[in-house]
Amino acid sequence: MTDGIVSWGSYLPYWRLQRSAIGASLGGPAGRGSRSVASYDEDTTTMGLEAGRRALAALDGPVPEDLFFATPAPAYLDKTNATAIHGALELPGWAGAYDMIGSVRSSVGALRAARGVAGDHRAVAVLSDLRTGLAGGSEERDSGDGAVALVFGADDDDAVVAEWIAHAGTTAEFLDRWRTPGETDSKVWEERFGQEVYVPLVHQAWSEALKSAGVTATEVDHVAVVGLHTRAVGAVRTSLGVRPEAVVADRAATVGNLGAAEPGAALADMLERAEPGALLALVVVADGADVVLLRATDALPAARQARHAAGLADVADQAASGPGDLPYARFLTWRGALLREPPRRPDPERPGAPATWRSTPWKGGFEASDCRSCGFRHLPPARVCLRCRTIDEMDRVRLADVGGRVATYTVDRLAFSMSPPVIGAVVDFDGGGRYRCEMTDADPDAVAIGTRVEMVFRRLNTAKGVHNYFWKARPVDVPGDADDEGEDA
Repeated sequence: MTDGIVSWGSYLPYWRLQRSAIGASLGGPAGRGSRSVASYDEDTTTMGLEAGRRALAALDGPVPEDLFFATPAPAYLDKTNATAIHGALELPGWAGAYDMIGSVRSSVGALRAARGVAGDHRAVAVLSDLRTGLAGGSEERDSGDGAVALVFGADDDDAVVAEWIAHAGTTAEFLDRWRTPGETDSKVWEERFGQEVYVPLVHQAWSEALKSAGVTATEVDHVAVVGLHTRAVGAVRTSLGVRPEAVVADRAATVGNLGAAEPGAALADMLERAEPGALLALVVVADGADVVLLRATDALPAARQARHAAGLADVADQAASGPGDLPYARFLTWRGALLREPPRRPDPERPGAPATWRSTPWKGGFEASDCRSCGFRHLPPARVCLRCRTIDEMDRVRLADVGGRVATYTVDRLAFSMSPPVIGAVVDFDGGGRYRCEMTDADPDAVAIGTRVEMVFRRLNTAKGVHNYFWKARPVDVPGDADDEGEDA
């Protein structure tokens, strides 16, 4: 019996901030390329869910029965964030959901925890990060936002696409990067000191991992070295003794360093390029060092084909996409660094816990109800059929993963939004069902009647410290023959 990765999914946000926009706004150089930016209605929970949905979309067999969520930027403290992902994925009630928060190294802990229970059942590790920093600083410029999910399992049915071969780690207590509770910006110690400490720790873990696996450095086919200490990461990449062509290039120029999600992105990137039998190495430089060795199996090509058939984009494709040209002022507003005048309207009320609990399938799975008597689909779900008036003769149907088309839409330039204008659309879902919802990640000039959309889990608002999550529509393409016009308010 082998154990290891059976599926994976990655998510990079729609938005990109050009680094030149930072320099142009602040009056100085800011480097080349771009970074990925989570939208105003996204956080680490919603990005983690999107990665989890993609990991499960092409997954055959049983669903995961444990979920481990790692992030240094949780939406909540003193409340489990993983339960929101668990609920929106509609995992079974007996499946566990656990947070591993506070540091970049937590992502390795989530990977090891998911792999550790894989002998009994499948488990998913969700790694998500939303990186920021002081305006004009390297943290703001070089970081990026994103999430990755990896499903672990163990079986004899060739479902494992990358067998877990070995792990070795080293730990040391020293001050390299830190952020105290309540602060939004990390502090970093002098880089030369960090390099002097990190490099020997990495080499020790590297040697132990190779020894445990019974291989040499030259046998490694793909190696990814990740971490927020760029100087140490650069030094390690050239000193592991691997073949130069085995070192996997990062996506720093297009999306930035994804922090806690970077180890998962590196693993996904290697899985999307490796051949069966290839030896993969992941080196994580964070508060010590971790080295994970995996062997790609014969099941990997079929898994990639299943992903492509499901319309799932690779990391490289996502990194190369994105509209770019996000205004720097809007980025600062979304990050809370630029305080804008609020709407002159009553503040939203926080959602009540009892009402939220009673509508869990609706909020989590965007479920409709189909009448057993006449087949009419109700969205939101209803107990009484609007067509034949039968009572409590309904079947629940999850529409969160069902696509649709815009039936009509309105562009509202008067309503307050962190990303104006507001686009309200009536969506006709494939197979039946119609609902009016807000669109996100959309260009109002590109939306048209007939535009294909998918549903995404976003944060509607935050009121009195309570995040109200629900589903919005996001365009996936714009049909060339859609020439009807919506209504512009």
